[in-house]
Amino acid sequence: MANQKPHRIKTISEFHRYNGLPNPEHPLISIVDYATMYRNTSEDSDTLLLGYYAISLKRGVSKMFYGQQQYDFDEGVLCFMAPNQILRTNSNPDENVKRSGWLLLIHPEFLWGTPLATKMKQYEFFDYSLSEALFLSEKEEDILNNIIQNIRQEYHTNIDKFSQDIIISQIETLLNYSERFYQRQFITRKVTNHQILDRLEKLLTDYFENDDLIKNGLPSVQYIADTLNVSPSYLSGLLKVLTGQSTQQHIHDKLIEKAKEKLSTTDLSVSEIAYELGFEHPQSFSKLFRAKTQLSPLEFRQSFN
Repeated sequence: MANQKPHRIKTISEFHRYNGLPNPEHPLISIVDYATMYRNTSEDSDTLLLGYYAISLKRGVSKMFYGQQQYDFDEGVLCFMAPNQILRTNSNPDENVKRSGWLLLIHPEFLWGTPLATKMKQYEFFDYSLSEALFLSEKEEDILNNIIQNIRQEYHTNIDKFSQDIIISQIETLLNYSERFYQRQFITRKVTNHQILDRLEKLLTDYFENDDLIKNGLPSVQYIADTLNVSPSYLSGLLKVLTGQSTQQHIHDKLIEKAKEKLSTTDLSVSEIAYELGFEHPQSFSKLFRAKTQLSPLEFRQSFN
């Protein structure tokens, strides 16, 4: 059975002890070889709450879980986790499977006082779920492996006043490449991604045809993402690549489409239309309509007369 309460691991040193590894050479950053990781435990699985960033490239490692779904990383994929995210893993992997890959651990304190400390929040893939991991080509994997080797060599050498800046630069390079590769994945995994786009269109169409719109108001980005079974950040990144618009913009476009239909085909007042579209205040509806069309609702209606 899985532990109900997550096991909190606050520091990188704690992680090393937890997995039977030697103490890290640097307390705030470490690169772990997956082939060396093994923790003798009778538990079938572990639920971990990590206090640091974790970037991992895995092959032949234990299965991982996100929610109720299980994912097998034997093919080798890149995963990202931010501090205070929960991870559940199988702690008794098949000993016949060759384990390889690396795990880059970065404590937030290592980033303090550097531009990357604030920039980390711009990398949306730290909020992606495990099912939205990055599948790398052989060439892409080689690029990231070289960066990891550069980081490893730097903190293995004598630490001096340049070390942190050099390592930070390498981490940022790795993250920027990862962002590029995600953009590529949004494009190359066409079937899956366009299925999500089709489902989004149907979801919004059905939602705006439903009388519950009056009771529930406009759909939130979180609701849309949950219904499509993706994370909000992944959905937003996918839509920006495929359509150039965010999830919120898609919601607003469907709203304006429905508003135009009601303005042009019914005698409902602007206030009544605003109410039917889930707006508590007609002024908010009119403001959004003008921002999207450069016309007020009444001006749009008059253009049909």
